[in-house]
Amino acid sequence: MSPTHLSRQPAPEVGTLDPHRLERLRQLGHLLDNSIPIPGTRFRVGLDAIIGLVPGVGDLVGGALSLYIVMQAARLGVPRPLLARMGWNVAVETVVGAIPLFGDLFDAGYKANLRNLALIQQQVDQPVKSKRASVRFAALLAVGLLLLLAGAVALGVVLVRLLSQPVL
Repeated sequence: MSPTHLSRQPAPEVGTLDPHRLERLRQLGHLLDNSIPIPGTRFRVGLDAIIGLVPGVGDLVGGALSLYIVMQAARLGVPRPLLARMGWNVAVETVVGAIPLFGDLFDAGYKANLRNLALIQQQVDQPVKSKRASVRFAALLAVGLLLLLAGAVALGVVLVRLLSQPVL
């Protein structure tokens, strides 16, 4: 039998997720974002913020760990628009987290993994509402990226015109 004839098992419906797998993801999210109390405050950080202190590599490792949760959500049957929102959360945390000092503070407060787990839980609790919000987010994200691309092209054209003018 050729690989094209093999039938893939469909992803489970999110409302019927294995509670043990979901709990393991929650534990990982807690470990990465909220497991270490800061003495004398009510604030908590996780291993992701600590790993992010290592210049350059730390944010990439933290982003990879965060993407693991997104990949597991995909395996659990989370719809694509919701996965796009989750990926956006990871991208924001990884990119902004790469900025020295400010990024580390942002990383400690943004908590992309806990946000993503809340999105999964919302999908389990209210799948129709979650799907509508996620489709809206994906559409706005696509429009925003197209506008950003158009702005970059326009800026490039302006710069080329300015650079091609003769200097006195």
